[in-house]
Amino acid sequence: MSSGMEPEIKLHFRKVGYSFFAGLIWLLVNVTAGLYFKLAIIEKNISLGNILFYIWFLASIGFLLYYFFRTWRLFFNLSGRK
Repeated sequence: MSSGMEPEIKLHFRKVGYSFFAGLIWLLVNVTAGLYFKLAIIEKNISLGNILFYIWFLASIGFLLYYFFRTWRLFFNLSGRK
């Protein structure tokens, strides 16, 4: 007799939790760097910090979307196979 949930349900909840926290951490890092340290705000002219922040922002959102795609492709059958 097994205790707890079925393995498929556990895996699904784990995917949901990891995806939620990856998105939350990504959001916190970028909001902190962009707004608190004022790297997202271009005042009089563009600085090296602004350029590096936006490069980081685009690269990190690309990696985050790649992570989401890799995590959820089998659940939503995004592999192109039926």
